[in-house]
Amino acid sequence: MLIQFNTDNRITGDEAMAAEAEEIVKSRLDRFSSRLSRVEIHLADINGPRGGSDDIVCTLEARPEGGKPLTVKGNAGQSDSAIRDAADKMQAMLETHFGKLRTH
Repeated sequence: MLIQFNTDNRITGDEAMAAEAEEIVKSRLDRFSSRLSRVEIHLADINGPRGGSDDIVCTLEARPEGGKPLTVKGNAGQSDSAIRDAADKMQAMLETHFGKLRTH
């Protein structure tokens, strides 16, 4: 499972942030790693310099082998919280997705 990390021009995505984001996503999605070809992490600040309580959006896109991409979004005031929110949502989505494949 390849993990790609991207930010918009309002968020400084340094190596430490990328490593932390990858670790959060890996810890939540590791059991699906053999079934996923790639996971993309996109961080964006929707309010820019105005700030706000939930202005950081993390979009996670997981690409199951031989399937269509699955996408979720997480919002929070801090980047790591937004990533955790999105990773938790993706974990639940993948459990449902692969569970349905197992029953068919």
